[in-house]
Amino acid sequence: MSNVEAWIRHGSEMRRPLLVAKDVSSSDKIVIVGGGLSGLCCAYRIASKRPDMQVLLIEKAPHLGGVISTWKSGEWVCDLAVNATRPHPAFWRLVADLGLSSQFHASRSRAKSRWILLNGKKHRLSFLSLFKIGALKLRNGIKAARHGGASVSQLLPHQKIADAMTLGIVNDTSQNVDADFLMPAMTRFGDQPPMKASLLKKKINRSYPLFTPKTGTVASLDGGMQTLIDALQQKLETMENVSMTTGQEIESPQAAADMFDVPLHSVVWSAPGMVGKQESTELTVFAVGYRDVDVAKIPFGYGTLIPDPTVPFSGILHESDLHRSQRAPSGHRLFRIMAPHSRWDGDESKILDALKHHLGNSEPVLFENLGKRKIPCYPPGYMQHVAKQQFEFNCVGWGVSGVSITHVVDEAERIAEKF
Repeated sequence: MSNVEAWIRHGSEMRRPLLVAKDVSSSDKIVIVGGGLSGLCCAYRIASKRPDMQVLLIEKAPHLGGVISTWKSGEWVCDLAVNATRPHPAFWRLVADLGLSSQFHASRSRAKSRWILLNGKKHRLSFLSLFKIGALKLRNGIKAARHGGASVSQLLPHQKIADAMTLGIVNDTSQNVDADFLMPAMTRFGDQPPMKASLLKKKINRSYPLFTPKTGTVASLDGGMQTLIDALQQKLETMENVSMTTGQEIESPQAAADMFDVPLHSVVWSAPGMVGKQESTELTVFAVGYRDVDVAKIPFGYGTLIPDPTVPFSGILHESDLHRSQRAPSGHRLFRIMAPHSRWDGDESKILDALKHHLGNSEPVLFENLGKRKIPCYPPGYMQHVAKQQFEFNCVGWGVSGVSITHVVDEAERIAEKF
């Protein structure tokens, strides 16, 4: 594959390091440790590319899927972690290959609007948001960030806008988040494209196998992202060269190599903890439902990011507005609430009180604590640190490729291309 073909196939993911052992292609058996989305995708792509190779997938939990899970109660449907995917051909290819095309839809065009709460008022995110930062400040921020190792707050010198962006993605404030990790194209981290960005975008858009996403849209699956995990598991169960084991913990790549009698270059580590000591932040996710008439004043949209640390939640996502598939009973709307533990003390009454201020005085007809999430921290300089890593084994996953679902899906394709 030429460099141009690789960039058309993978886009900006080519900027991100790929921690692949140089001898991986000589393997006759692959052991993948970690059965989350990354491990499942690696198993599927490698096993499909090499049907002559035995692929073992090992997961310590009693079930596969990792952080991806979908909560359902009657007609209410809400994802605990990732709920949609931004446009990228790798995810579209995965959906097509798994036979999920009929269940995969672009988000509602009416739900494009995103807001940030600034000084108690909603500001709609758009190109005009740059004027709140200031053209000169933004230019200087981008210029400084291109030296590498900068924080998002240095890249985007408007604290509340920068905090809203990072809280909405990695549950951390902007001074603690690596700009190269979150916005590598802006900081020019990693490899650079072999052509102008506008031309590359046109070529990438022609490579979508299902539908070309429109600007501002995302896409999701009927029944939530658990649909994807179930399809991957079912596909792998039909592949004769794949074996999957749950409830088995492996402490290190070397332990995996010893246990299954393979060289280290045949181990794919898809579990946390290999790229230095990585801390995490924690949040609780709530599903909150209302009758349409009780939240009629809430505009139809994607959601609101809230950088104000006095509010116990950092984001309100409009789940039933966004998705094409049904997420709430007829005549109702569903919202997903993200409550970082750095703000919230565990008292659910404080969430309900804050909801009255942000969504109206009416009592919700649904208020469900969906559980806790841990999100890895990506401090300034993180991607530079990752890029310098050299392992005898292969290292993949959220902590390496990035926090977006498209990162781990595309990374699996890039790994498989080595075989």
